[in-house]
Amino acid sequence: MAPIYDEEGKLHIFNSVIPNDGVWVKDSKIVHWTADSVEGPYTLEGDLFASEHAAYHNPQVSKVGDSYVLVYLYNKHNDANGSLQEVGIATAKSPSGPWTESPHNPVIPASGTMNGAEIIHASNPTFVVTPEGEYRIYFKSMTTKHRFREISLAFSDTIEGPYRNYEGNPLISYAENEVDIEDPYAFYYEGLYYMIVEDRRGVRNLLEGEPLPLKHTKNGGRRPGLIYTSKDGIDWGVPEIGYLTNEGYFGDKLARTERPSILWKDGKPEYLFLACHDDDPTAGFFVRINDWEPRAPSGPRVSQLDAWER
Repeated sequence: MAPIYDEEGKLHIFNSVIPNDGVWVKDSKIVHWTADSVEGPYTLEGDLFASEHAAYHNPQVSKVGDSYVLVYLYNKHNDANGSLQEVGIATAKSPSGPWTESPHNPVIPASGTMNGAEIIHASNPTFVVTPEGEYRIYFKSMTTKHRFREISLAFSDTIEGPYRNYEGNPLISYAENEVDIEDPYAFYYEGLYYMIVEDRRGVRNLLEGEPLPLKHTKNGGRRPGLIYTSKDGIDWGVPEIGYLTNEGYFGDKLARTERPSILWKDGKPEYLFLACHDDDPTAGFFVRINDWEPRAPSGPRVSQLDAWER
C-alpha cells in the first residue's frame, strides 16, 4: 500500500491487486482507494493502471512541488514467460488523476550492462528528489552475473525522464555472500538520505557475523527489515533494524512482511505501511511512527523506527 494525503487532508492509497484466477506477472493492476483516516473505512475508487498487455505492480507515491509522482513495476507481456520486470513512472496534479504515464516508459528497462554483466531485471522502485533538484529512482536490480537482488540507482533532470543508470551500480549488494535485500523505500529527511528495505535472506545475520544456513531458511520478509542512512544517497554503510515482522509487533504467526512505505504528514513520518501474506489473513498492516528523530550514522544504535500500534 502506497499512502499519501492530498491538499485537503484526505488519504489516498495505491496498491496492486491480482484477480483470484490470475498471476501477478500478467494480471496485476494498480487500484486507488480513499479514506478520511488511516483507520478507514476505505473506499475503492477504481482501477488506476490496468492493461491486457502489461502488469502494473508495487507502486510508490510521492509529492513533488504541485505534482504527484507514482513509480511502479511495469511488466510487459513480450517475452516467453511474461516476467520481464522494468520500471515505469506517471504524474498527476491530483491523486485522483488524471494520471499521465511518461513517454519514456519503461524509464528503467531491463537492458544494458551493470558491473560487467547484462541487466535482466529492474523493479520495485522508490522515488527521491535531492536538495539540488536531481530526480532519483532507487530500484531492485539483477544481472546475469549471479541473479541475486541488489539495490541500484537511476537519475534524471526531469521527473518524466529519461533516466540514466548510475555508473557505480549496484549501490548495495551482498551477492558475494549469497544473501540479498529488496523492496527499497528511500527518502530524504532533515539533511540525510534513508532507505528501508526487506531483509530477504538474512543480511543482518551476515553483518553480525552469524550468517544463516540458507539451505534451511525460507526467502522473503520473515525477519525484521533494515534501515540505511547516507549523507549523499550513494554510500549507504551498515544498516540497523528498521521495522519488525507481524510476529514481532502483534504476536501473530510469522508471515512475510514486505513493501515498506511511509505516510507523511506535515513533513514528518506518521505511519509505516507494510504488506503481509502467507498464512496471515490481514494482507497488510500499518504501525504508528512515534517520536522518530533522524540521526547520522555514528556507531551502534538501537532501531531508528520506534513503530507500534496496529
